[in-house]
Amino acid sequence: MKLVFAGTPEVAVPALDALIASDRHEVAAVVTRPDAPAGRGRRLVASPVAERAEEAGIEVLKPARPRDEDFLARLREIAPDCCPVVAYGALLPKAALAVPARGWVNLHFSLLPAWRGAAPVQHAVMAGDELTGASTFLIEEGLDSGPVYGVLTEEVRPTDTSGDLLTRLAFAGAGLLAATMDGIEDGTLHAVEQPAEGVTLAPKITVEDAQVQWSAPALRVDRVVRGCTPAPGAWTLFRGERLKLIQAVPVLDRTDLAPGELSAAKNNVHVGTGSHAVELLWVQPQGKKPMRAADWARGVRIVPGELLGN
Repeated sequence: MKLVFAGTPEVAVPALDALIASDRHEVAAVVTRPDAPAGRGRRLVASPVAERAEEAGIEVLKPARPRDEDFLARLREIAPDCCPVVAYGALLPKAALAVPARGWVNLHFSLLPAWRGAAPVQHAVMAGDELTGASTFLIEEGLDSGPVYGVLTEEVRPTDTSGDLLTRLAFAGAGLLAATMDGIEDGTLHAVEQPAEGVTLAPKITVEDAQVQWSAPALRVDRVVRGCTPAPGAWTLFRGERLKLIQAVPVLDRTDLAPGELSAAKNNVHVGTGSHAVELLWVQPQGKKPMRAADWARGVRIVPGELLGN
């Protein structure tokens, strides 16, 4: 089939690579978000998908909005058979959905109908799911509600951050998306409607969502830190400034600390929660690089009884 691939972040690149490598399909063009400011200089930078497509000599389309008439006209000129999508980042209008004869097929990183929305992996980690996966489905106007072509499963490991899990799903899902294109092309694969039961939503995780509540149980604190790593980053307040929490693990045998209370020894930093303590392993003070929590604690000279969250 002739394909137009839509995607933007690094997590979409493995799927693009898999389709470029396929000897059954042609990636005629790529659709991605416009260049965005990045770094301290805030200069405009192309998306990872755009960079990979340009390396491969593939036409790159960067509409400000996918309903723009210039973009729609070019899409009709290319006349793709199918448009695979991975984390494109914009809603597709009816006019775009109508162009490819075999539709737009999304690779979504959950076992649909669970975790429909922008942040399925983060929500799976934060909810304590033991199993997740990826699904390919035909895009409709509803939110991730279209019929499903194929799925794969992936275990959520006890120490997984959302970044760890998303990386594994990106590479496994690339194979699923390529196989889905093959099955659509040869007529062996047919989409099945999603069940009405089991729908959960996964909206974007905000900075406010990523603030650690020390009155919550240690297990919840652990899940929030892992689920918000690397983005948007779990955080708390220390002496009125934001402290990013990169890695923290429950300490099951310590229950003597009040929620948020700090206890610093030579080689460890413990914080009280609503249940038992957690040990901070890596933190990032505001305006500084990530560092071991014990090094941070020595530098700031924690006062006995001092609290996080203030």
